[in-house]
Amino acid sequence: MAIDSDLELMLRVSRGDAESFEVLLGRYRLPLVNYVSRLVGDRALGEDLAQEVFLRVYQARERYQPEAKFTTWLYRIATNLALNAIRDRKPEVTAAAAEDDPDGAAIAARLADSRPTAEQQLMARDRERMIRQAVEALPEKQRAAVILHKYQDVEYRQIAKILETSESAVKSLLFRAYESLRGRLEPLLKGGML
Repeated sequence: MAIDSDLELMLRVSRGDAESFEVLLGRYRLPLVNYVSRLVGDRALGEDLAQEVFLRVYQARERYQPEAKFTTWLYRIATNLALNAIRDRKPEVTAAAAEDDPDGAAIAARLADSRPTAEQQLMARDRERMIRQAVEALPEKQRAAVILHKYQDVEYRQIAKILETSESAVKSLLFRAYESLRGRLEPLLKGGML
């Protein structure tokens, strides 16, 4: 049995096929939640925003025009919603999230090896916290470009479409972001923690 392409599925959705929408939802829900969560730095908000993305996709189904890859359109909607959420968030929200998980233990626990030593756990927690803070400190478009490129493995061309910019601008965003990250994470590089 051949797997339907995203385009075929979305065209069926545009004609009212709810089952095709469920297939797309199943295919992209988790990657989208992961992407948006990394972008906004909050898993619960990421899940809410991913749900909003799919709601908007469904609401726009009849107007869908396959001018770009489905994933480009999907991630553009997600990126715009996430960037708006970042702009709208108050500093108190970030402070409250940090108080709930001050050392990034939840993220470090997900990434930790199945049998690390206590020292390895502490180092992993500290490393993850430093990386997360460095990525979160990037300007919004740089952060989005890094997450799409590094965590979602999206090509430059598609990132350009998602961020509505040129490929050369994406390369420039990533260059500046990685330079900034290198500077911020130099203690990890020197200490052999990366």
